[in-house]
Amino acid sequence: MRALILSDIHGSAIAARQALAFFEKFNCDKIFLLGDTLYHGPRNPLPAGHGPMGVVDALAPYKERIVAVRGNCDADVDLMMLDMPIEDEYAVVKDASPNGAPEKTLFLSHGHIFMPECFPADALRTLAPSDLELSALNVDAYIYGHTHIWKLEKNFKGVLLVNPGSTSLPKGGNPPTFALYESATGSSPAKFSIHRLDDGSELATAEI
Repeated sequence: MRALILSDIHGSAIAARQALAFFEKFNCDKIFLLGDTLYHGPRNPLPAGHGPMGVVDALAPYKERIVAVRGNCDADVDLMMLDMPIEDEYAVVKDASPNGAPEKTLFLSHGHIFMPECFPADALRTLAPSDLELSALNVDAYIYGHTHIWKLEKNFKGVLLVNPGSTSLPKGGNPPTFALYESATGSSPAKFSIHRLDDGSELATAEI
C-alpha cells in the first residue's frame, strides 16, 4: 500500500488539486483524509483558491480509495457534500505487509479528540473493547491533523506521531505540506515521509 495523507484542506480547491496530483506521481492507491476538508473555520482566514465545491469535485474521482475521518470543522452538511464514508472519531487501517513482515496498525483521527502526545499503543483495548480482533492490536502510528504543523516523531508511549501539516493554511512558519505512507517491501521497512506541496520534495522520513 502507498497512501497519500492529506489534512486541513479547509476549502481550498487549488490546494486540493495540487495535492491530489501527487496521488499519480507517487503511484498511490489510497488516500488518508484527516478532516477539516471544506469549511475554512471561524478562526482561519480564507485560504488561497477557496472554493469548497471545487474540493468536492477534486476528491470525487478518488472516493472509493479514501479512508476519511471527521474534523472539528466538518459539519453534517459538509459530510453530505463529500459523499463518501467518513468516520466520526477514528479509523483503523491494518497494513498486512508482504514477505512475512509484521502487520502495521495505523490509527487515523483528526487530533482534537484523542491527544497525540499521550496516545498509548494499546488504546484500542479501551476504544473497541467489544471487538476482540481490533482490541488486541497495538497501534504503530497515530496519523492526525488539526494543528496545521507537520510532525514525524514518537511520543513517550512509543507510538509514531504523523501529522502531514496543512495543504492550505500551514502554521509555525511551515510551507503547505502533505505526507506519504509506504508499506514494507522486500527488505525495506514501512515508512512515512513529509513533503512540500509546491514541489513534492521530502522534508522528513521515519520508518516503522
